[in-house]
This record gives sequence, structure tokens and C-alpha cells, in this order.
Amino acid sequence: MTAEKAKQYVRPLRVFVGHGTKAEKGFHARMSMPEVLAPGVPATPAHDLVYHGGHTITDLVFTNFYVGGAAAWNASDMQNIDKALAAAMSDADLNNVMVQYYPGGKITSTFRPSQTLAGPPPKVVSQGDVENLVKRLFAAGSLNGSDFTSTVFNFMLPSGTILNTDTAPTGGTISAQAEKPLAGKKGVPVEEAEDSTQGLGGYHGSVRTGTGPGDPIIYYATGVYSETLPDGTVNGIPVFDQSWKNVVATFYHELNEARTDPDVEDAIRAGNDPNATKFLGWTSKQGEECGDFPVFEANPLSQVFQEVELTDNSGTVPVQFQYSDGVHGPEGPRTTPAKFAGQLRAKGAGHGGGKRARG
Repeated sequence: MTAEKAKQYVRPLRVFVGHGTKAEKGFHARMSMPEVLAPGVPATPAHDLVYHGGHTITDLVFTNFYVGGAAAWNASDMQNIDKALAAAMSDADLNNVMVQYYPGGKITSTFRPSQTLAGPPPKVVSQGDVENLVKRLFAAGSLNGSDFTSTVFNFMLPSGTILNTDTAPTGGTISAQAEKPLAGKKGVPVEEAEDSTQGLGGYHGSVRTGTGPGDPIIYYATGVYSETLPDGTVNGIPVFDQSWKNVVATFYHELNEARTDPDVEDAIRAGNDPNATKFLGWTSKQGEECGDFPVFEANPLSQVFQEVELTDNSGTVPVQFQYSDGVHGPEGPRTTPAKFAGQLRAKGAGHGGGKRARG
């Protein structure tokens, strides 16, 4: 690759990091991202998302695996997370924002019953640990019956567990033994590792189960139980008044990124190859996915982390507003579907600054 092409290459982002944290600074340094805008959440058309031709998920299916076993979780937290995340991902007014990244003008989301994975809860979890867990679940047949092209498996980490981005396993093993399904539910190059004590909330990725073209690629997301610990230290990105709400917002972020840019891990593995972008779905020219820039520019975070009323008026859900090309920034629930973002760019529309109050 020529020096000029090397300068143009921007490493895509697929992690959830807090504004102003060490994790954010570390990932930005590797992305060659421009300086963060001043507080106030102004319109930022320079960060509009661009479609690169990669796979996207129109009809998303997801399920939750609670790491550490039922003993590591409050039953009410698991119930609240399952209910709120399923409601948020299928909510009409929230999806009216996300539908702009799909030319068909329609998207769906289906939640499959969650399970707990037998303990003990791990102290530290790396990307290598999560990917090994995915491989073991696949090999054991625990993921059978899933359409791997459209399913994302969420791995929820319990209170106190630290998450990092190290591609090597920690040496510990997360149990792949599923306990009983929860009752009442509906049916890579080595890089410097940031962790959840430095502002990392979670990330999504993919695991290749073989080397052949027909071997499944399995999509996953993982995130921490964001909280302020008894000793005053912070793990993850605690914004809401209850940690289960932080978990919902984290995975709302990750699932929306996974549905619009599921093969980002392949782009990262391709390194500096100019063809790496062919794996990408929707990202900004700076490499940000739909959930990233809203967090980077929000100050305070409550500008984009909010509890919003569900379309059917059945209650509220805690979410993080996603980036919208239609308003050039974070956008909250809207009553009408946003226009396809490709059409907006084709017409040259909206590059003058609408306000995006996103959520």
C-alpha cells in the first residue's frame, strides 16, 4: 500500500466508550479521528454515515446470555433487561430512526429466550475469552437452530466483572454450560487493550467457525454491568440511576451497530488493506458506527442517554440515541420513518445543519 493510501485508511470502531475517558482517547488515537466537537450537540454533517457495501441485518434476532450464573444476578435485573431491551429494539418510533439505513424501508427485531451460563463470575473478561466462549457454545450445539446471518448473541457480564479488548484469552474460562432458560421470557490484529475501568462499556464482533466459505460467521456483543463500585471506582459507563438501565442502553447501542455494521471485525482483521472497507456496512468517514459519535460529543451524557416513552405507551425504556444522517446527529424517537440515508446523500439534502436531539 502506498503512503498516500495509508494516510487515507481509517480503522473502524466497534467499541462503546465513554466521553473523555482513557478508553476513548486510546481508540481515537488509533482511528486518526478529528478533534471532538464542543459540547452542545450541534449538527455534524461531516460525521454522517456512509454505506460501504457490506452486510446489514434487516430482520434482527437476538438473545441474552447472563455470564456467571443466576447466582451472580438479581432476578429482577435480568427480567427488566430482557423486557426493556426487547421493547426498545422493536419499538416503532425508535426504529423510525434506524430504518434510514435500509433501502427497503422496514426493519424488525425478535428477542429469543435468554439463558444464564453457570458460574463462577469471572473477574476479568477479554475479547479472546468471549470469542472462545462463542466457539465452545457453537461446537456444543448450544446455538443450533439460529440463523447466523441475522442473529446476535449478547453476553451480559455481572456486577464487578471487568471487560477489556485484549484479543488473547485471560487464562480463565467462562462456563459454556447453560442453566435453565429464564422463566416468563419470549421466545484480529493485536491491539492495545482498554478496559471497563477506563470507560469501556462494551463492543460487538464476529467469530469465524471455520475457513470455508460456507462456514457460519457468528455475531456477538458483550458489555459490562456499568456501576459505581463500593470503593468509589467506576466500571463501564454508568449514566442512569439503576445499573440494569445502563446494561439496556449499552446493548441498545451494540445491537443497533451490529445490525448496521455486523462484519466490522473482518474489516479490523484486514488491517491496512484498502479492500478492508468492503466488509463495512454503515460507518462515518472517520470510522464511527451509528452509536459512537453521539457518545463522543455528548456532554453531559444525559443529552443522549435518556428514558423514552414506548410508542404503544406501555412504559419507558432507557436507550442511547443513535446517529441520524437525517438530522446530522443524535436523534430520539420519531413518529414517521426517516428517509433512506442514501437518498439524502444522492440529493445533497440536509448538509446545512438541522438540530439533532437524539437519543
